[in-house]
Amino acid sequence: MIGAILRRLLTMALTLLVISALVFLIIKLPPGDYLSNRIAELRAMGEAGSVAKAELLMRQYGLDRSVPEQYLMWLGLMPGPAGFSGLLQGDWGWSFEYDRPVAEVVGDALWLTLVVNLAALVFVHAVAIPAALYSATHRHSAGDALVTALGYVGLAVPGFLLALILLFYANRWFGLSIGGLYDAAYTGRPWDGDKLRSLLAHLVVPTLVIGLGGTAAMIRRMRANLLDELAKPYVVTARAKGMPPLRALLKYPFRMSLNPFVADIGNLLPHLVSGSVLVSLVLSLPTVGPLLLEALKSQDQFMAGFILMFVALLTLVGMLISDLVLVWLDPRIRMGKR
Repeated sequence: MIGAILRRLLTMALTLLVISALVFLIIKLPPGDYLSNRIAELRAMGEAGSVAKAELLMRQYGLDRSVPEQYLMWLGLMPGPAGFSGLLQGDWGWSFEYDRPVAEVVGDALWLTLVVNLAALVFVHAVAIPAALYSATHRHSAGDALVTALGYVGLAVPGFLLALILLFYANRWFGLSIGGLYDAAYTGRPWDGDKLRSLLAHLVVPTLVIGLGGTAAMIRRMRANLLDELAKPYVVTARAKGMPPLRALLKYPFRMSLNPFVADIGNLLPHLVSGSVLVSLVLSLPTVGPLLLEALKSQDQFMAGFILMFVALLTLVGMLISDLVLVWLDPRIRMGKR
């Protein structure tokens, strides 16, 4: 097992290297970059002092060199200009849009993104699994019809539309502003108990909006898997031997129906990040989604590159976790063995 995990970690490192090359190439595909475009604008306006500063930044971060050299300096595999050491050295670069280091711009946004999406992940599983169990074991009942209808609604309603509806009616009926992840009074303040309680209170709506689509999809899939497992001979045999219904359900059919969902953890984590960009914009959430959108629009390459690499790392870590849980969940699966 240890050897298999070490081999997997090595594969993850090589995969990240390939992804980094693709990310950098795609970012550099549009003509120009943030600084060259900015220099052209400043020269047109006759601001010589600002042009000199922009040209200094270009030399400082190696943007006046060839694309392969820029890529190697960005990773930290090639010595760059003084003051820039690359990703592998912990230097995430400079955000030209915000005129600050990338680490400062995305500092709180990174862990707030993880908090929001982990809360949505817990919500998805906490709601979908009991609902799917009830729906599969009470087929064609009124409860099954209600769960099915809610599933279709969750799949059909876009997250940003649900966010707009909640924003409007929360303000109209209760006079509440549910945007953001904490009250405006806590902006810029260090974290303490009051700010944490404000975060937990504001976390309810984003968790509901972001997790609803995934919950609906999981209910439909898990219900179908459970119905398939419940019809198999081993379940009939267990019931014929007098095994209690709940134990007969949870011991085998439930575990076997979980396999596809555990395998999807690696895809679900980055999907929650990328799929919540519009929701984050509507709800004014200080996560990396809006930052990525702005960075891609303005060609802020260090900001966009770091966030895309963060999502790639999240995907690979999620896939590793899903594989380890599958080994624990299903005794038929053994890593490193045929």
